[in-house]
Amino acid sequence: MALCDEIQNALNYIEENLTEKLDADVIASKACMSNYYFQKIFGVLCGMTLGEYIRNRRLAEAGNELCAAHTKVIDAAIKYGYDSPDSFTKAFTKFHGITPSAAKKEGGLLKAFAPLHIKLTLEGGTVMDYKIEEMTELKIIGMKRVIRYDEAYTTVPIFWNEYCKNGLFDKVCGCLGINVADKDNKESFDYYIGDLYDGKSEIPDGFEIFTIPAYNWIKFRCVGKMPKALQDVNTRIWSEWLPNNKEFELADTINIEMYTEGDTQSDDYESGIWLPIKRK
Repeated sequence: MALCDEIQNALNYIEENLTEKLDADVIASKACMSNYYFQKIFGVLCGMTLGEYIRNRRLAEAGNELCAAHTKVIDAAIKYGYDSPDSFTKAFTKFHGITPSAAKKEGGLLKAFAPLHIKLTLEGGTVMDYKIEEMTELKIIGMKRVIRYDEAYTTVPIFWNEYCKNGLFDKVCGCLGINVADKDNKESFDYYIGDLYDGKSEIPDGFEIFTIPAYNWIKFRCVGKMPKALQDVNTRIWSEWLPNNKEFELADTINIEMYTEGDTQSDDYESGIWLPIKRK
């Protein structure tokens, strides 16, 4: 089954069970994927987290019911999975810009959020440079920040700018950006700026040491201005290369960004994305 059909199956399941308790593992299984893999691809293709999509769909439908019928606010809150009218009112107001009570009145302006439908488009057909390399375990020294999946393409560059501005390159050369995901955390992941640790140097305040196990790594080459060049390759890895690869699958929920010295705004600047893989 094609990738778009598998994801559409998951979207259909969400829509059919919008007022029921939805489990991310079950949703991912409808697309024949692991939870982590599905959430990563979903975020890349759809521009939001799975949880955000479900929340927006529920609040949109709740708005439709409140303005079109004699539904009570408390009944809508319970139907769409909220523990109390207060929590429902807070979420509803943030999404629609008006309270549920105001939505029941004639003339209330609501926001629409239609279900996603996956359409087949012609992609790929362009070269992606990569190599596969076996590496022993890596001992890393890094500074950590928790990053939301749906904000990663904006907040990670901000983190790097702050790292440079605060002179932290003088303490630890930030040649690596390490993404460490927890399969049970659907909203965010840990992101480290750091370098390989020699086991001897003093550990500056705010930094920590951790170990990445030995793996075979697929290393993609990125060329161009940052952060766009790296973000474009990352999007293509998750939307094109991994879904269509028949030989390999991810070995862990870690990926590494590698940065070289030089002008990051040059068209010739080189960086890389490394993913741990294993044969299927």
